[in-house]
Amino acid sequence: MEKYELLPGQLLYEGIVKDENFFEPVPIDEKWILNTHSLEYWEKLRDLKLTKSEVRATGFPLSRELVDREITILNGSVQAAAFAMEYGIAMNIAGGTHHAYANRGEGFCLLNDIAVTANYLIENQLAKKILVIDLDVHQGNGTASIFAGNPDVFTFSMHGEKNYPMRKEQSDLDCAVSDGIADEQYLSILESQLEIILKIFSPDFIIYQSGVDVLETDKLGRLAMTLTGVKNRDRIVLNLAKSLNVPIMCCMGGGYSSSIAKIVEAHSQVYCLAQELYF
Repeated sequence: MEKYELLPGQLLYEGIVKDENFFEPVPIDEKWILNTHSLEYWEKLRDLKLTKSEVRATGFPLSRELVDREITILNGSVQAAAFAMEYGIAMNIAGGTHHAYANRGEGFCLLNDIAVTANYLIENQLAKKILVIDLDVHQGNGTASIFAGNPDVFTFSMHGEKNYPMRKEQSDLDCAVSDGIADEQYLSILESQLEIILKIFSPDFIIYQSGVDVLETDKLGRLAMTLTGVKNRDRIVLNLAKSLNVPIMCCMGGGYSSSIAKIVEAHSQVYCLAQELYF
C-alpha cells in the first residue's frame, strides 16, 4: 500500500505532473459493480460476509476500509478512462486488480477495475472494441475469465509461465515467458505479440496493466528485467496507442521489490513517457 502514497509525491517532486493534473475519485455507483460482478458476490463483499476461505483467497483481512478502497479504485479507473477519451492518455495510480473474478476475489484483488472500466465504456457507447494489455508478471486470470467469449474485449496477458496463478485461465492471447527472461528477449516477444493482435483485432480503446513486478529485483517476479527494460516496455505500449490514435488508460498493477524507492521509480517511468509522448 505504501507505494500508492509515495508515487504522487515523487511525481510532483520530479516535476512530471502538477497538482492540477490529479483527480480524486469517489466510490463508484453500485450499478457499475453489478455490470461486471455477480449480485451474490457483491452483497457478501459489501456486507463483510465472505467465508473464511473466500477471505483467505484474497490475501487481505476483510474490512470496511478495504471494501471502500476497492470501490474507489474502480472509479479511479473509470474516471481515468474518461480523461483518456479527452486527452489521449490518463492513469490510475492504483488499479490493475486483474485477479478478481465476477464471483470471487483472489490474489489481493477484490473487484476487477479493468473489467468494470471496459464494461462501463461499452455500456455507455464510449468504445466498441477494447484491448486489454496486461504486462504484470502474473496472468490476468480474473479478467480473462470475465471476458471469455466476448468479441468486444480482447484480453492479452504476457506473464511468467511458472508464476501465480498456478491454474491459468484462457485469455484471447496468452504469452507465458520463462523464469529469468531479460530485456532484449522480453521486448522482442512483446512486439511480435502486439503485431499478431493488430492483425486480428482493431481496438478503439486500450487498457494497460503496467505492473512492475517483472523487475529483476522483484521478490515475486522471477524475471530479470531492468528499469530501462521496463521503460522500453512501457514505451512500446504507449507508442502503439499513440500511433493508432487510440485512447489508453494505464493502471499500475503489482510491484514487490524490496526497495520501495525502486518500485516508485519503476512506476514513475510510465508517467514520464506519457508527458514525453502526449503533452
